[in-house]
Amino acid sequence: MASYSDSAAPARGRATPSFYNLAWRWHFYAGLFVIPFMILLSITGIIYLFKPQLDAWMYADLMQVPVAEQRLSADQQMAIVREAYPQAVVSKYLPPAAQDRSAQFVVNQDGQELNLFVDPYSGSILGTQDALWNLQAVARKLHGDLLIGTVGDRLIELAAGWGIVLVVSGLYLWWPRGSSGAGVLWPRLNARGRLWWRDLHAVTGFWGSALLLFMLLTGMTWTGYWGAQFAGAWNHFPAAMWDDVPKSGQLTGSLNSSSQQTVAWAVEVTPLPASDPHAAHQGHAGHQAATAPVSLLQHVVDTATERGVEPGYSISLPRGEQGVYTVALFASDPRNDATLHFDQYSGAVLADVRWKDYGLVAKAVESGVMIHEGRMFGLVNQLLMAAVCLLILFSSVSGLVLWWKRRPAGGFGVPPLRHDLPRWKTAIGVMVVLGVIFPLVGASLLLVWALDWLLGLWRRQSAASAPSA
Repeated sequence: MASYSDSAAPARGRATPSFYNLAWRWHFYAGLFVIPFMILLSITGIIYLFKPQLDAWMYADLMQVPVAEQRLSADQQMAIVREAYPQAVVSKYLPPAAQDRSAQFVVNQDGQELNLFVDPYSGSILGTQDALWNLQAVARKLHGDLLIGTVGDRLIELAAGWGIVLVVSGLYLWWPRGSSGAGVLWPRLNARGRLWWRDLHAVTGFWGSALLLFMLLTGMTWTGYWGAQFAGAWNHFPAAMWDDVPKSGQLTGSLNSSSQQTVAWAVEVTPLPASDPHAAHQGHAGHQAATAPVSLLQHVVDTATERGVEPGYSISLPRGEQGVYTVALFASDPRNDATLHFDQYSGAVLADVRWKDYGLVAKAVESGVMIHEGRMFGLVNQLLMAAVCLLILFSSVSGLVLWWKRRPAGGFGVPPLRHDLPRWKTAIGVMVVLGVIFPLVGASLLLVWALDWLLGLWRRQSAASAPSA
């Protein structure tokens, strides 16, 4: 956010040293690690922000259909897909979100996951799309795990945590010290060279710091380690909701993947129910025995409609003999969120989780995530978050420019640390708190501190042993 400037640096002969040098070194280390990730996250974030517009433009032939009088049932559409792809395993069905939109099936064919688009009126298959290697899926996976799974997720989490360190240390570096106005609240546009870049970097960073922290913190809730711990600590539902429901031993969050969001964050830690193979024999007329369950897809659609689930939801099909149908609406307005689980044999609703069941923290996080993704307030929200992404890109690029302009020959350009530097209690306390709240950041802070101390020790020993001229 801010950068080291000669005017703010402590004079070498000053008797009372300053904490500024140490803050700048931490800011430098954070930037050195974070900048590549921030550039990637900003670019992929902009792509995902405008998913509705990009999808409608790129895949209009797959998504839009002429409206007719009679729509085929979900079961009839399923039969058409299975006839066309007899060897494929259908994992998900997305009913048309509007009258002029196609239906979508997600299938696995010979190890490849495909999105199949079906005209719900004529039953014709409009085309297919690689579910894992289309623009939005790739952007989402890069944004979530760098296409390398758990290791990538941890790196993203570490980068977001260090991004918070970057903002906090940048605010300290920016904080006015006997000056105000030009160079603090607005850039000195008549400046040249490094001072001009420093002003733009610091001032834009200050004005955008609250939005930067918002983006980083809401993004952290989706990370695999800290996000999972946070969800486990704050997402609590009445246990009675599942008292009489058989459980699979899995969590509802198992329906999510890095390339596709299925269920809302608030319900990820809820139990995933299990279907009862004997339910068809327990008074649920109209369905066959458990050994030969009929398709209940249209029944699930009808029940979702009866229960007021808004269009735009997906239906995950049962996995295995104990799997369930799951209706999931991860709504742009989280007050419309819905997660329903159905027994695959009886069609009975096993669980129905809505906004009213969320706790206060879950409601705050879900609202924050929707703003983060640009979905809650339409185009205005998209443009605001795109502006934040551009701000992050500018801060990253200007930080690189500042480093390039001040780097010494043959070095990284880390400012020397005065070894008589006193401990600055407030700043040290802030760093400790951040390290405790974000354990991966805390562990990396200790590692970097140890490496920095060892490097300084090696330099002092080298200087002491060097022959004098």
